[in-house]
Amino acid sequence: MLILARKTDEKILIGEDIKITIIEIHGDQVKIGIEAPKNVKVFRQEVFNAIQKENQAAAAGTETLDTLSRLLKR
Repeated sequence: MLILARKTDEKILIGEDIKITIIEIHGDQVKIGIEAPKNVKVFRQEVFNAIQKENQAAAAGTETLDTLSRLLKR
């Protein structure tokens, strides 16, 4: 993990096409802006985790539906 200290309006570059800008620092909250190509998905970690959990639940549900469908065809 790389740890950097930045001030308001300072930027961090990731590769050549992802730019992170420190927008505002207020107490223990930091607002950042992220510029990235449209093909790069940017998520907050908790949102990404929720998406993963929903995908896993949906996949488990699909398997159950497939099994039920096979049983009904007999």
